[in-house]
Amino acid sequence: MAILLGCIADDFTGATDLAGMLQQAGMRTIQIIGVPSTPLPADTAADAVVIALKSRTTPARQAVEDSLAALQWLKSAGCRQFYFKYCSTFDSTDRGNIGPVIDALMEATGSEITIACPAFPENERTVYKGHLFVGDTLLAESGMRNHPLTPMTDSNLPRVLQRQTRHTVGLIEHRIVAAGSNAIHESLLQLQTQGVKIAIVDATSNADLVQIGAACAPFPLVTGGSGLALGLPQNFRAQGLLHPVEPAQQAPSTDGLRAILSGSCSQTSQAQLRHILDYGVPGFALDPLQLAATSDALPRLVDDVMAWATPRVENGPVIVYATAAADKVKRVQSALGAERAGAIIEEALAAIAKRLVEAGVRQLIVAGGETSGAVVTALGINRLRIGRQIDPGVPWTVSLGDRPIALALKSGNFGSTDFFEKAWDKVP
Repeated sequence: MAILLGCIADDFTGATDLAGMLQQAGMRTIQIIGVPSTPLPADTAADAVVIALKSRTTPARQAVEDSLAALQWLKSAGCRQFYFKYCSTFDSTDRGNIGPVIDALMEATGSEITIACPAFPENERTVYKGHLFVGDTLLAESGMRNHPLTPMTDSNLPRVLQRQTRHTVGLIEHRIVAAGSNAIHESLLQLQTQGVKIAIVDATSNADLVQIGAACAPFPLVTGGSGLALGLPQNFRAQGLLHPVEPAQQAPSTDGLRAILSGSCSQTSQAQLRHILDYGVPGFALDPLQLAATSDALPRLVDDVMAWATPRVENGPVIVYATAAADKVKRVQSALGAERAGAIIEEALAAIAKRLVEAGVRQLIVAGGETSGAVVTALGINRLRIGRQIDPGVPWTVSLGDRPIALALKSGNFGSTDFFEKAWDKVP
């Protein structure tokens, strides 16, 4: 077994997003939940491993410790290059965690310079002159400005990242990217002589990402969104290290009941929720204030949800959600605090997921990165096989073990309006 690319993702939906991109690009990919305590079995067939952490919104010190532990495991697995993956909307605060983790990984890998490229053009995330766009809208003017945990109010990525890192941040503009991989590589070397350690790189198309990936072939560490995965497999293939593989084995059958859990409050998730409810799928709304009212509120709520869901889930999917508009989220956060409000919802949806699986649910869609992390952890899932893509950045996955569960872990900002209903057409 020769693992070529070792990846560290700062949340669970981002990890499945990256794993799906690598698999589509021709790398046999395994996703692992959390830092493993043992090596992979010797007969594991994998070109890339993605370790999913829940480090996007943890304290920066914890995010660094977890990321370094993941790096150490990947080093022991013999990986030739390392990849730190974060969200295509650069979700972070002025304290991090993107900058502190990059700093730590650079030191641990001996990197003199690296890139930061969150662009994912297929999902309308592009970077131009260092500014991040969501569609035709600057990041700071998009729905991300109202994110409950990591509100993005500055679209200028060099400026955002400079507030988080102790290193000098530079920029490689699109005119250089358009000139090809050699020009990008030379520009990186030139920036290095000027004391720059991290370079934001413009990208407005998949073709740009391919050229950026080629330019980074010699670097021990790259950082970015999942779109950058398009440009890395070619480097290993050119070295004769990555060979054509047989079509992936079909994922095991997961016949069973279906459910959706949505903790994301993004504008995209709000539209998806409205659509699926209008489509006729039964929905149960969670109230964070009610959950916070008494110490026994959570177990009583879980019982109430199961009493509601049990007669309905036999006839088709149900959805349990905390998704709400920005004004309601702000009222809840004002009453409870942002961190407590988020933790309450994560805990509730994780507990509900366990009960739903015990009741026979084997096909589960989870919307929201923090929610996905809480649910997968509660279910005790530690490895996933990557399945068919539903929408760009969102594949089905299947847990490995005696009782396989199909999971679609969806970033709140990803997917078409009809995502929930069309996902069932592609379930393993």
